[in-house]
Amino acid sequence: MSDAPAPGIARGGSDRVAAACTDAADAPETGRPATAVLGVPHTAGPPPEPADRLRNTYRSMPEAERSTLWRQRLHEAESGLTRLLATRPDTPLPDWFALQSEIFADLPDAATGSSRDWQRVFFRGQALMERFLVSRYGEDALTTWARSIAEVHRAVEPDHGRGAADPVHRIARQAELYGSDYEFDDGVEGDGHTRAALTLTHCAIWDYREQARRSGVRLTLASPCAYCTKALSENIRAKGFEPSHSLRTGPTGHGCRWEVTVPASADTPSSSSSSRER
Repeated sequence: MSDAPAPGIARGGSDRVAAACTDAADAPETGRPATAVLGVPHTAGPPPEPADRLRNTYRSMPEAERSTLWRQRLHEAESGLTRLLATRPDTPLPDWFALQSEIFADLPDAATGSSRDWQRVFFRGQALMERFLVSRYGEDALTTWARSIAEVHRAVEPDHGRGAADPVHRIARQAELYGSDYEFDDGVEGDGHTRAALTLTHCAIWDYREQARRSGVRLTLASPCAYCTKALSENIRAKGFEPSHSLRTGPTGHGCRWEVTVPASADTPSSSSSSRER
């Protein structure tokens, strides 16, 4: 069997078979969104065949790249929280120092640690930091944390010159780490520079959370979207783009759609719209 996904679908690492997207409004004639894979640009030789273009996704992200992205995400989250707490006069420093020791306990070996090892460290650290913040300052503190993380993200996330497609690629790479299923929309006139979009047809973060819950892990938030949507929106704004998103549930499970655009002008205020589609 070919490893090429069904047209328009970039499959994650899970073995599930993705159902059709629940939103058929984008392409009334076919009942499917108009999508294109935003992979590595084709620069030489004849145009790639459709199946080859579909292989140009993050499904085959190398192990080393996966480990690097997990480490970068941990760095962004922890540095963002350190940055936030450094500005609060009421920060319980002994508690924060103890938390840092838990976050960075038994780190994988830099040379031999697998992406699963770094995934474990990230999940543990994220859960610990969420609990620390929410238990002391309430769930509203997640927004402030997301903004602080975005300042770190602005500095450490490379700019690849693809315009609005850059932050969409980062979302796709993160989705791939979890084995989520997603679809790209190539945006205005096919270049993705002024507008790019991505739909997660199945968000596998929910699967991981359910597995964790069943194994006895205490979850702080009722939904991962409570933090994730804030964090992604702030990261997109930090890179100078305008985010909007909608949450959706359907036959393929929990998912979301993200659109990233270049602001009409430098004076255009950033805003993120959110709605739930059923």
